[in-house]
Amino acid sequence: MQPTIIVKRRVPGLGRRELTAFVAAACRAARLRGMVTLMVTDNRELRALNLRFKGADRATDVLSFPAPVFVRGFAGDVAVSVEIAAKNARLLGHSVSEEIRILVLHGVLHLAGYDHDTDNGEMASRELLMRKRLSLPTGLIERNASGRKIKSARPARART
Repeated sequence: MQPTIIVKRRVPGLGRRELTAFVAAACRAARLRGMVTLMVTDNRELRALNLRFKGADRATDVLSFPAPVFVRGFAGDVAVSVEIAAKNARLLGHSVSEEIRILVLHGVLHLAGYDHDTDNGEMASRELLMRKRLSLPTGLIERNASGRKIKSARPARART
C-alpha cells in the first residue's frame, strides 16, 4: 500500500517520489501493515499539533499518531518539522534529507507499537537494526542515550 505524502515544506534533495519509496521501505522493515500518511511541514504546525494532542506548547521534530486498533487498513500519521530536522542535521553533520528519513523511521516505529519510554530498549534495538538496513546515520534514541543535546530530539508521541 502506497503511503500518502503531504509536503508543506520542501526538503532539499528529497522529493515526493523518494519520500514515498522511503516510507514504504520503512513500513516494510517495521512490518507495519496499513496505510501511513506523512506530513513534512514547519515548526508552527508541529507546535500546534503538539499543543492540541500532547498539551505541550512547543515545536518538536516528529509526532506519531497511531490509528485506533479498530481502524482496519490504516496504521496512522507521522508529522515531521523540516526546520528542526535542518538544525539537527547541521549539528550532527549529515544532510537534511537523512535527518528527515531518521525522523520518519522513528515515527513509523511508534506507529508499529514501539515506545522507547517503556520498552526497556526494544525500540532502540529495532531502530538501530533498521537504520543499518536503510543506510541511515545515528538515530534519535541512540543520540539521546549518548547525551547529545539536540533541540526537541526527544519526540512527543500522540494518539488520535
